[in-house]
Amino acid sequence: MITLHDNGVFLVGGAPCAAASVSPEEGRQRTMAWNILQCHNTSGDTENLKIRFDAMLSHDITYVGIIQQARASGMKEFPIPYALTNCHNSLCAVGGTINEDDHVFGLSAAKKYGGIYVPANQSVIHSYGREQMAKCGAMILGSDSHTRYGALGTMAVGEGGPELAKQLLKNTWDVKFPKVVLVYLTGTPRQGIGPHDVAIALVKATFASGFVNNCVLEFCGPGIKDLPIDFRNGIDVMTTETTCLSSIWETDDVTRSFYEAHQRGGDYQPLHPADGAYYDKYIEIDLSKVESMIALPFHPSNAWTIHEFLENAETILADLEADAQKRFPKAKVSLMNKIHADGSVWADQGVIAGCAGGLFDNIDEAAAILKDGSCGNGYFTLDVYPTSVPVSLELTQTGATAALLQSGAVIKPSFCGPCFGAGDVPSHNGLSLRHTTRNFPNREGSKPGEGQFAGVCLMDARSIAATALNGGKITAATDIAYDYVPHEYHFDKSVYDRRLYYGFGKADPSVELIMGPNITDWPKMQPLAENLLVELAAVLRDPVTTTDELIPSGETSSYRSNPLRLAEFTLSRREPAYVGRAKAAAEVEAARIAGNAPTALKAILDRVGDGSALMNTTQFGSCVFANKPGDGSAREQAASCQKVLGGFANICYEFATKRYRSNCINWGILPFTLDQGTTFDYDNGDCVFVPGIRNAIETGVEDIPAKVIRKDGRVEDILLHVKGLTADEKEIILDGCLMNYYANRAE
Repeated sequence: MITLHDNGVFLVGGAPCAAASVSPEEGRQRTMAWNILQCHNTSGDTENLKIRFDAMLSHDITYVGIIQQARASGMKEFPIPYALTNCHNSLCAVGGTINEDDHVFGLSAAKKYGGIYVPANQSVIHSYGREQMAKCGAMILGSDSHTRYGALGTMAVGEGGPELAKQLLKNTWDVKFPKVVLVYLTGTPRQGIGPHDVAIALVKATFASGFVNNCVLEFCGPGIKDLPIDFRNGIDVMTTETTCLSSIWETDDVTRSFYEAHQRGGDYQPLHPADGAYYDKYIEIDLSKVESMIALPFHPSNAWTIHEFLENAETILADLEADAQKRFPKAKVSLMNKIHADGSVWADQGVIAGCAGGLFDNIDEAAAILKDGSCGNGYFTLDVYPTSVPVSLELTQTGATAALLQSGAVIKPSFCGPCFGAGDVPSHNGLSLRHTTRNFPNREGSKPGEGQFAGVCLMDARSIAATALNGGKITAATDIAYDYVPHEYHFDKSVYDRRLYYGFGKADPSVELIMGPNITDWPKMQPLAENLLVELAAVLRDPVTTTDELIPSGETSSYRSNPLRLAEFTLSRREPAYVGRAKAAAEVEAARIAGNAPTALKAILDRVGDGSALMNTTQFGSCVFANKPGDGSAREQAASCQKVLGGFANICYEFATKRYRSNCINWGILPFTLDQGTTFDYDNGDCVFVPGIRNAIETGVEDIPAKVIRKDGRVEDILLHVKGLTADEKEIILDGCLMNYYANRAE
């Protein structure tokens, strides 16, 4: 089904080849990725890129903070098209007025600075990006990790908010030229196989080994031509879960038809790698051999074919139950009862939603499967969220909506909530099947600290519909007979024209921002001192730590505009004592700055030098250790909340994603790494002293000797690394954060 090749390859005559008439160096310049990146590179250096994007998007749990950062740094207007969508906090059901206050702020900001405002429930962020902003050969930046429009010929990147603030201030996204990986598609999917089946199989094959980490995936091959555009988009959006940097696909008449259907035919152009294009690695996917897949909790890579899962359900669920109980000891986890006497496995919920699941073709085919059938009147429920109002309107006109409603499914408005725990939270011990992007622990909204547990499995909409047809009995869509004739999609832009505010190029400085009581400014942050002393406030031994664990989604979304209140949730699902420890360290630092440092701080510093002298030159704060932090969401708050609480460093063996490392840097958090194999057996309360850190960052020293001061008084040497900082990144860290960096230059 999927074969990985960890060696370079040329594309010659449209097929992978070990040799070509050009060198690998010349061949690299023949990829689509090379040409698009270099067209947007302002550095003049083909290896060290400084990218300016063509457009940007944010949703309503990110755009307030981004605009606040850019405004504080001197922004007067949006220099490129910037869409503010309202698809995450659109329930407006918790926190009093504060969700709608964010929306009002967003519209006032669009008017003041010249933005595009997409009201609540009109479209999820990536649907609007595809429908109205993608363009062949363009680059788009989004403050959401699933910003992927490669199947439309657009290189798109998901990053934390500070990177968008940089673009608003006419600065650049800086990155070394990435490795480019060929994804070579052959064959044709069988009926019942959908994009999530391919995507889950791809994530399973690549995630654990980091095979494509921070690479660009370039999709080519004869298998593309028979894939509808929604099928391509559905695979493409899930490439985020491989931890790749971005993606790009060959374009063809199917791509052209998408642009023409959206009245943007001029935005299409054919894109293909030139003959002899060279790739650092390649992946072969035979689409004809892809099977119906299921990704079990707690990651999209924890995947099996549905047939494998059903054949081994007792063992798999027993292991999963034990894992869940270990993760969440306060919850009484029960999954084995999902297995019935005949060996079948039953789910409690189905959800088809968001930028991956809510696409027209997915819902249209799910409706064909369920036509004249029933979801039953048992515990199983099916909720369907079309990805935009135009998609919902077309589903209504084709009769798909009626077929789903008649089957017992519920049609809901365009909303991202089920993907991150702000809608359709399952019952305790519920098993939910979702065509959404992620199934991380508790992302669906359960609170294991209060004894709750729920599990989410990712499946394609077609198999979810087949399961619904059997009342919740997990069923592969390839195992049922159904008739499906795809409907041609017709996009009606008039529904947007009647509701959206199109303000790009129309900035009006006289407009006042409308600020609700939950919208607050960022607290003052100090520049980096001569020396650094950090206390370990959270030591996380898991192989990978997600951004959902660093700052939970769901219940925190209402407070994304309030940095101090949001920070109270930091690591609440993973290390609840962290906030108290970090606050205690921050209080010591505040006392030190005021000249009233406690004697305990001097006693620690006395173990590495003259404590009295060091107190005046040593910044004190908290630190998080994790083996591999930052998988998952692009949300900057995973880093900013640590900084708000007085965090000054992360120590790890490697960062899971570039975007989380960038978030740390942009918030002035030192991104320390250790050599693989280095023992880090320290615990909460131990301290790490990094002498001369400011000078090391200024002068570009990457190997930095430090000392660990244990709680029992022992002092041990350790070698930390800060690799590959750009000149701007050094200045940002020295200034204390990105906002300070801009403020200092404005002065």
